[in-house]
Amino acid sequence: MENGIIFHNSILDVVFVAWFLAQFYKVVRSLVTEKKFILKRFVETGGMPSSHSSTVSALTTAVGIVYGTATPFFAISAVFAIIVMHDAAGIRRAAGKQAGVLNRLASSLSNIFDKRFDEEELKEYLGHSPVEVMVGCILGIVVAFAMKFHLMG
Repeated sequence: MENGIIFHNSILDVVFVAWFLAQFYKVVRSLVTEKKFILKRFVETGGMPSSHSSTVSALTTAVGIVYGTATPFFAISAVFAIIVMHDAAGIRRAAGKQAGVLNRLASSLSNIFDKRFDEEELKEYLGHSPVEVMVGCILGIVVAFAMKFHLMG
């Protein structure tokens, strides 16, 4: 673990790489699909793949590689990962849908009463679909195993 770049911790290195790849993909995807370089996608929530899922699955996998799966460290990481991924596909996604309804309601009210009810639109893309969460999870696991040499070095 002392060979890591981030705080001399190789597990944090693996987690950062998994997060970076998930977010970098979102920037590249917007470049290809929308023909725009949208740098803010690098820090935005939502989208394919889930960087939350890639991060926590990389953490859990790296902890399992370094310490083993029959340790309290792995158990804590696994429970944490399950909670984060459930939240990403459940609660945050529902909040995004509610934001969409509120945005449409504010727009309709603005048209009816000829008064602005939508000073600032709420962010609708907060969470992830189950597929986005699964792809992020797979990405994190693959990154951790691909960096096994770094973890064990």
